[in-house]
Amino acid sequence: MTFEEQIQQKIDLKTKPLGALGYLEQLAFKIAKIQNTLTPQLKYPTQIVFAADHGLAQDGVSAYPPEVTFQMVLNFLQGGAAINVFCKQNNIAIKIVDAGVNFDFEDHPELIKAKAGYGTKSALREKAMTKEQLDFCFAESAKMVNLAFEKGSNIIGFGEMGIGNTSSASLIMASLLQKPIEECIGRGTGMNNEQLQHKTNILKQVMDFHGTITDPLEIMQTFGGFEVAQMCGAMLQAHKNNMLIMVDGFIATAAFAVAKAIEPTIIDRAIFCHVSDESGHRAFLESMNQKALLDLNLRVGEGTGCAIAYPIIQSAVNFLNEMASFESAGVSNK
Repeated sequence: MTFEEQIQQKIDLKTKPLGALGYLEQLAFKIAKIQNTLTPQLKYPTQIVFAADHGLAQDGVSAYPPEVTFQMVLNFLQGGAAINVFCKQNNIAIKIVDAGVNFDFEDHPELIKAKAGYGTKSALREKAMTKEQLDFCFAESAKMVNLAFEKGSNIIGFGEMGIGNTSSASLIMASLLQKPIEECIGRGTGMNNEQLQHKTNILKQVMDFHGTITDPLEIMQTFGGFEVAQMCGAMLQAHKNNMLIMVDGFIATAAFAVAKAIEPTIIDRAIFCHVSDESGHRAFLESMNQKALLDLNLRVGEGTGCAIAYPIIQSAVNFLNEMASFESAGVSNK
């Protein structure tokens, strides 16, 4: 019997009708396979939230002003944001990263300073970042993941904060999937119709200016934010460390899609935590043939979907390890 058949047999012989735990069974199978054990464990769950500013935000692609980025980072550090609440609730360690915010932060025990610049350039006029900045983002975020790994973490989630970053994600999606930009744009921070039309017009101009780009690293360099690039690098390192990767919403999925274009086998370690309320996200997941755990109309970012989904991931591991089999419980099997 192959190891995969052993996992499936263990799942099937639990005291329940065959397949009755639905998607939890697929999740348990995936985790057992990744960890190469019939008794998988989740250790030291960690959430890293990357923050950065976007040059495109100056061109009016968000309903909020750019200074909200640094203000929200201060809120994270004070423990007042949604992600703080959900990580605390589920006992998930959290780190905040200044990947490129247009602000100088004082030292803080929860803040990692990895500034690639004071915000990206506007992709309307040039590439968002230089090759050197992209390399810096990948190298720095890999170090952060390794620190969590060395502490014993085997499951990690990533979040982001950056006014303008749904535009970055839309541009990445349109380029990777070769889709019209209109199919990849949503309301971001809650735009009205007029603002949405302006955002669409700007992003069309960006796509026209740069033309067709197919190389994933060049796509990230051209359209990414520093926080999106660092998230992508972090995901690639987590994959190398054989960690479970919790993927959050639309922006995290854009970072993941670039990582997958670089290293296709990363999909085997990914758990997509929720379907964002951003209109392009569902199509993005479908393009990778992936199903998300939750559909709660979330669009707050920050990695909130990962933190909320974590107890479900725990449930998949717990039933596999703790639920009785028909034989051990003395229950008649059909």
